[in-house]
Amino acid sequence: MPTLPGLDALHARIDTAALGPQAEETGRIEELADGLAHVSGLPGAALNEIVTFATGAQGFVLSLAEDLIQVAFLDPMEGAEAGQSVTRTGALLSVPVGEGLLGRVIDPLGRPLDGLGPVKATERLEAERPAPEIIERDYVTEPVATGVLVIDALFAVGRGQRELIIGERGTGKTALAVDAIINQKNTDIISVYVSIGQRATAVARVIEAVREKGDLARTIFVVAPAAAEPGLRWLAPFAATSVAEWLRDRGGHALIVYDDLTKHAAVHRELALLARQPPGREAYPGDIFYLHARLLERSAKLSAARGGGSLTALPIAEIEAGNLSAYIPTNLISIADGQIVTSAALFAANQRPAVDIGLSVSRVGGKAQAGGLRKASGGIRLDYAQYLEMKMFSRFGGFADGAMKARLARGERISALLSQPRFEPVSTLAQIGLLVALGEGLLDALPVEQIADLRRAAGPALAAEPALSAFAAAPDRLDAPTRAALLETMRGVIARLGAPAP
Repeated sequence: MPTLPGLDALHARIDTAALGPQAEETGRIEELADGLAHVSGLPGAALNEIVTFATGAQGFVLSLAEDLIQVAFLDPMEGAEAGQSVTRTGALLSVPVGEGLLGRVIDPLGRPLDGLGPVKATERLEAERPAPEIIERDYVTEPVATGVLVIDALFAVGRGQRELIIGERGTGKTALAVDAIINQKNTDIISVYVSIGQRATAVARVIEAVREKGDLARTIFVVAPAAAEPGLRWLAPFAATSVAEWLRDRGGHALIVYDDLTKHAAVHRELALLARQPPGREAYPGDIFYLHARLLERSAKLSAARGGGSLTALPIAEIEAGNLSAYIPTNLISIADGQIVTSAALFAANQRPAVDIGLSVSRVGGKAQAGGLRKASGGIRLDYAQYLEMKMFSRFGGFADGAMKARLARGERISALLSQPRFEPVSTLAQIGLLVALGEGLLDALPVEQIADLRRAAGPALAAEPALSAFAAAPDRLDAPTRAALLETMRGVIARLGAPAP
């Protein structure tokens, strides 16, 4: 007797079907708010558990009350009404992880946004995971080279560190973070960029910059745009951290940029107030500090017993009118291991990057800096700070003293050296060469407008010098022969620019 087409497949499905009773816990929507539902009848629901609405939309349990739970929507809430059913899934919020995410643009649930088909993930990790314990951590001693001279020389970032980038709107905060991502093109660090409530055009510019100047295949983008549901924006930094942790826990090194946590705090406040949590300072709920603390504590340098991987965090925060003492900025400053402060005044004065060296600090600093760079950059911060003060007073009248004029001239060259266009990273070897030349006075005779040309020419010239090849591979010890080779090469570069030999 001939077999009907598809009958074998049907028999196989019947053989593997799970027969027997299935328990299902269902509640109902009591009230709807903007992106939030108050649900009754689910006493067994857990925090961060995914639930399904009658419309097919998904949400997660944001908070628990005695008789109700508050569920934040992850999908558009169109069609949802009070009285409709809500079903538990028993699954906690999770995100796909693995090497298949490299070069992809996804949302916080792992759904592709780049039109390149499904994400090929090896496994899933919960979005909220405990931070590594103290015993599992190691010292932060290895540098993360950002390619930005003012940061690498003055406020070095180490692998496993959390360095806050904070400033007013439009002062180059994201630009600093994107430059750091681009500079990982030739390192073993994989970058994760998470956008929280940013405009789609701004995110597209970041992706295009990494595509053109960096290595897109070693970068992961997790995007929750401004038009996304509040629950999706709330989830974004936690999901992205799990993606980066998968890399770290396998002995790799990752850099994560949160852009930005001010908007994340605003989303949390929005959902918390809709959930009727009592407001506190600036209307934020009292758990806002714990929210960001448990997020940033997940960045760490792991011990050798845990594989030696690292996760470095560059959270971004926005302030208004230079008010660093606002609630969210002070919270984040106290959680992080230092902050890079961008100044609106410096930005308006065309000092790019507009880093305020007086307010910026790295609590790891020289411990994570390459030895040669630490030695070469020794006195530059003090000299630059003195120059800024002298420049302020020079507006009221010139300095007649020759030593003061020389300090002003040196300060002008430091300012020009620290000015750096976007997407033009400076290698560690070039940074050391430039700072050594500055310290020896080689730049004193060079016109200020030629400093930018010197910075661009220094890298290739130093990299081509055979006597510096070993130092370029491990720039830790700046001994006398290496210093002499650096100075000789820099003299040649300055001579080619047409400046008089110092």
